Amino acid sequence: MSIRHPALARREDAGLIIIDVQDAFRPVIDGFDSVVANCGLLAEGFGVMGRPVIVTEQYPKGLGHTVPELAERLPDGTPVIEKTRFSACGVEGFEEAYDAARCETWVVCGIEAHVCVNQTVHDLLSCGASVHVAADAVSSRTVANRDAGLAKATQAGAHVTSAEMVLFEMLGQAGGPEFKAISALVR
Repeated sequence: MSIRHPALARREDAGLIIIDVQDAFRPVIDGFDSVVANCGLLAEGFGVMGRPVIVTEQYPKGLGHTVPELAERLPDGTPVIEKTRFSACGVEGFEEAYDAARCETWVVCGIEAHVCVNQTVHDLLSCGASVHVAADAVSSRTVANRDAGLAKATQAGAHVTSAEMVLFEMLGQAGGPEFKAISALVR
């Protein structure tokens, strides 16, 4: 029997959205380095599995670009979309990348959990997507705001997960070169 619970992320229809992991946030975001590391784990893992990744940058002229230690882990050809809206949905460039990916499931990570991540998650849910928020790959300036963002996403129907959990859900089984590559990334 190959039935899978609908709350598990399925590799064949999953994409990753990394929201606004930019230089200006480094000194003010709680646990910034950990968020960057886990966003990078997701980016590399999705790359290993050949799944789409989309990155957004909020007003990069003022907030800088995606931090170098994450940018170097993005799969080749990853679209980076500039925005001034809090939600990535409805932003020119994002809509095109979203449609081209043809995913029904989206894993979302980045900054800030209670603002841009929250509004993107809600808009994705309203489009009928299954949304997984990697709790160890999101943060805000305060823990209270991070927790509020995750709670509201859960109440709206998103699945709270972790970077490692969602990658192993997508793999579904041990063995093979992709399992070995993902296992090496999480060590």
